[in-house]
Amino acid sequence: MRLFVTGATGFVGAHVAQMAAAQGAELRLLTRTSSNTSRLPAGADVVVGDLRAPEGFRAALVGCDALIHVAADYRLWVPDPAEMYKANVDGTRELLRLARETGVRRVVYTSSVATMGFKMDGTVVDEETPVSEADMIGHYKRSKWMAEQVALEAARAGQEVIVLNPTTPIGALDTKPTPTGRIVMDFLNGNFPAYVDTGLNLVDVDEIARMHLVALERGRVGERYILGGENLTLKQILDRLAAITGLKSPTMKVPHAVAMAFAFFDETITGKLRGKEPRATVEAVRMGRKMMFASSAKAERELGLRVGSVEGALRAACAWFYQNGYVDKTRMSCTGC
Repeated sequence: MRLFVTGATGFVGAHVAQMAAAQGAELRLLTRTSSNTSRLPAGADVVVGDLRAPEGFRAALVGCDALIHVAADYRLWVPDPAEMYKANVDGTRELLRLARETGVRRVVYTSSVATMGFKMDGTVVDEETPVSEADMIGHYKRSKWMAEQVALEAARAGQEVIVLNPTTPIGALDTKPTPTGRIVMDFLNGNFPAYVDTGLNLVDVDEIARMHLVALERGRVGERYILGGENLTLKQILDRLAAITGLKSPTMKVPHAVAMAFAFFDETITGKLRGKEPRATVEAVRMGRKMMFASSAKAERELGLRVGSVEGALRAACAWFYQNGYVDKTRMSCTGC
C-alpha cells in the first residue's frame, strides 16, 4: 500500500508513520520546511508542503492508495487564530478535495475527542452524546469541530472518509511536547505545586497509531470512533506519576476561579505583552471545568481497540522525557521509568 501521511513529525503522526513502515507500507510523508525529519522512517518519501496551501503538494498524492490526515495546528494559545482555522479547517477541506481529484481511495481523518459533548458532572460521553459548535471552547476545539464537519460532509457526499477521535495520547516521542506531555514534563521538573479538579481520558499513543491502520481496512465510512483508554482525574494522573518516579504528588487543590485568574494574568503578560506562549491559558482552564471522560466501546466493538491501563504509556513518556533532555536529572533517577 502506498500511504500518504500528514503530521508524521508530530506526536501521533510519528507513531502512525513508524508503525505503517514496520508493516511494509510505502510512505509519502508531508513535512514543513521547519520540521525535524530525523525521526522519520528510513526509506520514506519526504514531501515538503504546507496545509495552508495544499495545492502545492497535489502531485505527491497521485498514485497513493490512502491518506491518513493527522496534521493539525494543536495549540491552546495562538497570537493569530486565523492561521489555525486556515490550517485545520481550510487545509482539511482542500486536502480532501485533492484526494478525490487524484484518485486516493480511502481517507482516515484524525479529529479529536475535544469535539465531543462533555459535561461538568463527569458524565462519560460517547459518539452519540448531543453536541454542537456552541459547546466548543476556544479556537482549537472550534477549528477541530469545523474540520470534522468538513470530513463528515465529504463522507456523506460519497468520499470514503473515516473519522477518528483520539482522547489524550501519552507515550514516547512527544517532542514539542503536547499539552498533555507538558503535564508530565512539568511534574517531573517540579513545576506542578497544585492541581485543579478536572479529568482526562488517557490512552497509549501506540494503540492510537495501531487504530489508524486498522481503520483503513475496517472503519465504516462516515463514522466517528473515540479512541480512548482510562478515565482519570488529574489528581489520579499525578499520583500515578508519583508512584512511577518516586517524586511527590501535589496535595493542594486550587479552585477554578484562582486558576482562571492566574491564566488571565499569564496570558496577558506572557502572551500578549511578551509574545511568548503562556504556561496557563484561559481556554485550558475553561476546558478543565469539564471532566473529559469518554467511552471507546464503539471502537472496541468495530475496530478491536484494546483498552487497558495506561501505566506503561506513562512510564514510556517519563523515560523518554528523561532520556532526551527535557528533565532536570538532579531531581530524579528515573529508575522506575
